[in-house]
Amino acid sequence: MDFTADSLLSRAAHDLGLGADRLIHDLELRLRCEVPELWDEPDLARIAGENVADHIRAALFGVEQGPSVVRPPVAHVERARQLARRGRPLSAMLRAFRLAQAHVLDSLLGEMLRLTSDAELIGAALRKLIAMTTEYVDRAAELDVLAFHEERDRRVQWRLSVVNEAGLRIGTTLDTARTAQELADLSVEHLADAVTVDLLDSALDGDVPGKDGSVLRRVARQSLRPNGPESKILLQQLHSYPSGSPPARALATGRPVRQQRDAAHPGSGSADATRRTHSTLAVPLRARDVILGVAQFFRHGTSDIYEDEDLLLAQEIGARAAVAIDNARRYTHARTTALTLQRSLLPRTVPEQSAVEVAYRYLPAGAQLGVGGDWYDVIPLSGARVALVVGDVVGHGIQAAATMGRLRTAVRTLADIDLPPDELLTHLDDVVIRLSAEAAAPGGATFTAPDTEAPGDIGATCLYAVYDPVASCCTLARAGHMPPAVVRPDGSVEILDLPAGLPLGLGGLPFETAQVDLPEGSLLVLYTNGLIQACGHDIDAGLTRLRQVLAQPFSSMEATCDAVLEALLPADRPHDDVALLLTRTHALGDRQVASWDVDPDPAAVARARASVAEQLSAWGLEELDFTAGLVVSELVTNAIRYGLPPIRLRLIHDRTLMCEVSDASSTTPHLRRARLFDEGGRGLLLVAQLAEGWGTRHARRGKTVWAACALDGPEPFLGAIEWAADDISGLV
Repeated sequence: MDFTADSLLSRAAHDLGLGADRLIHDLELRLRCEVPELWDEPDLARIAGENVADHIRAALFGVEQGPSVVRPPVAHVERARQLARRGRPLSAMLRAFRLAQAHVLDSLLGEMLRLTSDAELIGAALRKLIAMTTEYVDRAAELDVLAFHEERDRRVQWRLSVVNEAGLRIGTTLDTARTAQELADLSVEHLADAVTVDLLDSALDGDVPGKDGSVLRRVARQSLRPNGPESKILLQQLHSYPSGSPPARALATGRPVRQQRDAAHPGSGSADATRRTHSTLAVPLRARDVILGVAQFFRHGTSDIYEDEDLLLAQEIGARAAVAIDNARRYTHARTTALTLQRSLLPRTVPEQSAVEVAYRYLPAGAQLGVGGDWYDVIPLSGARVALVVGDVVGHGIQAAATMGRLRTAVRTLADIDLPPDELLTHLDDVVIRLSAEAAAPGGATFTAPDTEAPGDIGATCLYAVYDPVASCCTLARAGHMPPAVVRPDGSVEILDLPAGLPLGLGGLPFETAQVDLPEGSLLVLYTNGLIQACGHDIDAGLTRLRQVLAQPFSSMEATCDAVLEALLPADRPHDDVALLLTRTHALGDRQVASWDVDPDPAAVARARASVAEQLSAWGLEELDFTAGLVVSELVTNAIRYGLPPIRLRLIHDRTLMCEVSDASSTTPHLRRARLFDEGGRGLLLVAQLAEGWGTRHARRGKTVWAACALDGPEPFLGAIEWAADDISGLV
């Protein structure tokens, strides 16, 4: 039979096409050996096999019909995109093309040798065949390379967009559980059909996670299916993974683990493929060389299995989430430390007072700002008086809490020496100035937390009030603090107009006091600016709202506190610390107070003792006659000897028996140890032994020496040899 080069090629291609299945099978076997990366996964092998079959049939058909119809199959471009999505190298695809071309050329050459022995004809046909197959491979490779790069570029852009979105959506708060949930929500939208996030239980408390990593807590999950296998562990449930499982290996090694399970391939649409999870990623959440937990990504149904690029994306998202979770963990630890410090520095209980009835609230700021330096205090003073304090340190964090503790201690120390409110604030202002100077000095600030003010930026406001239940009046002074409110017994509400004073730490100007009459049953309301300026209110609007709330009747002071906070604060946590102190005043009437003028004559001591004995008998306190008599004798004797007239003696029957002697001298008596042969110096020592406490408070003119005797204390000098009062040196 006579052949032309074209007819020989057509006949050879036709005959070879009759056995195309064997040719395809042989080529697959060769490609599996030469290009194994295209066949290492079942789903990928299926794509590669379909591509080989389509290209072989298209090439043989084109050779048989003529050069004008040699066209690559339409589906090969989409398969090139799938290879790009699976992360397979472009070089593997191009090498497969060249190997397939050589295999087809060898097969067609064999068919031509079978059909004719004309070497010249075979050579001409072979040249045409090489040109045709080369053109076919070049055209197919060009289309595939273009599609491959387009898909890779698209995948890179998509991955970058997901990573960028992760940076915007993950870590919006400093809450570990919410951050983990943000990771799960984002991943289900872009990367997985289901996601679980487990954190080491110790990480949730802000501590450094333990090395064993055995106990985890499920903090977040998200799934396209409501009842998937990943939902068997409930949120906040403690659990452990078995040794050797993917999450356990990821936690132990700190490296991600990918697991492909045997299942019908995702594209099959079988019922088994729809039900089962066929691909899993376990990515450790690691930040700053500390493993915090593990995130698992699941694919099931008809989703593609996880490839290298998916694993890389999961690692990038997980790394961002891990840093955000670690930031939240560190913040939780710092906030817990600051809260613990602050709560330890605030009064745990308020001592019961006859002068006042108190209710109080302290609310720390929300997570955005951290712990602040607001504080309150109720300090018992001599004469049944009570000091009420509310203050606010500038800034937030551990430094503000520590400064608050130092200022509260300073206030209590200054209150113990009974300084007037204006003088106390002046001394407190000096304390703040010294603290600022120490912090600003080189080496003065050894630690500065991220959320604290810069060293040297120490400032505070304070309001100090002293209520006297005998006079039913209150003396107040403030240093840049919010003015207090008073609810009168008739229900009227007033914001006291006090001299403002500069905030503490500025110095330069003196503070001024104001005295306000507070009838019994009045309500004095002290607070910090976080209460008034919450919800974006300006000061005037906040004060107006406060007056409106206080004008309403409430069943108790606790209910009043709750109503004030509910009305003035947002539903969630306030943006600044809030301290609220409510004080209901009581008065000590004539039945509880007795006073006498004392002549500056030694003979008046006996009369003073007699008056005290008579008053104690009227109060039913005859058992205190001996103790109170000794104390009054010593105090009156000292006032006569060393003080200036006028001299006044006062007894206050409260929770203790308060004995007070006032005179016009500013000389302060001091306790000292008398030598063996000294004739005096034992009086105050005797007072200190008999009384619960004693001290001196100064007024604008003169002083008051006081001593408090316990109402139910033990009998003095119990078991000692009986002795007469006249045997004590200095006792009249």
